[in-house]
Amino acid sequence: MTFKQLVRFEEGGQVHHGELREVDAAKGYTIEVLAGNPFHGLSPTGKVVTVPKLLCPLERTPIILCVGLNYKKHAAEAKLEVPTYPVLFMKPSDALAGPSDPIRVHPDAQIQLDYEGELCVIIGRDAKNLTEAEALDYVLGYAIGNDVSARNYQAPSASGGQYCYAKSFDGFAPIGPAIWSPAVVPDPQALYYRTKVNGEVVQETSTADMIWSVRQLLAHFSRGTTLRRGTVIMTGTPSGVGFFRNSFLKDGDVVEVEVEGLGRVSNCIQFS
Repeated sequence: MTFKQLVRFEEGGQVHHGELREVDAAKGYTIEVLAGNPFHGLSPTGKVVTVPKLLCPLERTPIILCVGLNYKKHAAEAKLEVPTYPVLFMKPSDALAGPSDPIRVHPDAQIQLDYEGELCVIIGRDAKNLTEAEALDYVLGYAIGNDVSARNYQAPSASGGQYCYAKSFDGFAPIGPAIWSPAVVPDPQALYYRTKVNGEVVQETSTADMIWSVRQLLAHFSRGTTLRRGTVIMTGTPSGVGFFRNSFLKDGDVVEVEVEGLGRVSNCIQFS
């Protein structure tokens, strides 16, 4: 079967996939339980449950591919020239986290901790040498995420221009709350999302502001390179990051990233 809003959750001591049916602030998440998994097939069980929490919609990922400088307004605020090709860096699989998981931050990454609200693309089947025309056929679905960044390790004097270390700490890639199918998101360039810190809107954008579209990113990243199913692509952040506001995250801050009409991730920062 196909899904619209695929979630993972725990019920009765077991982890399941399900179709999200309803969200109630008081009662929790009402879910139709599905058997199987999104890569080998899903089937209805006829069972409906209500649970208080959702897990990361992906149990695991081969890798998280990230895009730097992919919004026009963000490039303008950074005063950076747009490169010829998309800027690619990576996060390891252990950076993956759930939509309401706390983000526990190592002491050495706390001094300039920043948020980056992003649209995420999940690859549904192995892909290589994709054309732009066929690229979206390989998408399992979409989620929202936060490319958490330790800017003190991203500065050129510390990184030599390599972004990976600053963004690769465990839990630095919360995504969710669901994987929205292409039936729900037929055009990934027509979404509107915002990032909030403690309820204050700090980023607000349409994905139409992307420099490279999802189709273009998939074609570029798959050139001579296999994108394995389950790969997460974080497609870049809009203007308004804390670095350019001179306002970094603190212990206890709550970061929310929400796609209008679909859902949000909400993660509390915890300094260890």
